[in-house]
Amino acid sequence: MPTTARKKPVSAKPAAKAARKAAKPAAKSRPLPPPPPVQAVKKDAKEAKEKKPKLVRDSFTIPKTEYVVLEALKQRAAQAGAPAKKSEVLRAGIKALAGLTDAAFVDAMKSVPSLKTGRPAKQ
Repeated sequence: MPTTARKKPVSAKPAAKAARKAAKPAAKSRPLPPPPPVQAVKKDAKEAKEKKPKLVRDSFTIPKTEYVVLEALKQRAAQAGAPAKKSEVLRAGIKALAGLTDAAFVDAMKSVPSLKTGRPAKQ
């Protein structure tokens, strides 16, 4: 025997329910409570942390003789008990230059020859 599904009669009730649902959110709109003070403490802790400086990646051309000096400075740092990377040696040099007087800085800059920019030609 086949079973037949009974269809519900159409009534006006679904329209009345939809009207009530639309009216409910407006009736419940009340101001939100202020956030607990625990969140403010967490935010202060985040602000207290030191932010890491943004890093910039760059490449440059350096004469072979100066590159050898850079490697020698790395070895010197390692022998002194403070191993360093090339970038750390370069950054230390920048700090040393920044600490010079204007006259000493200009003299140091004059001792470095200017190079053609760009990549060297393939040999």
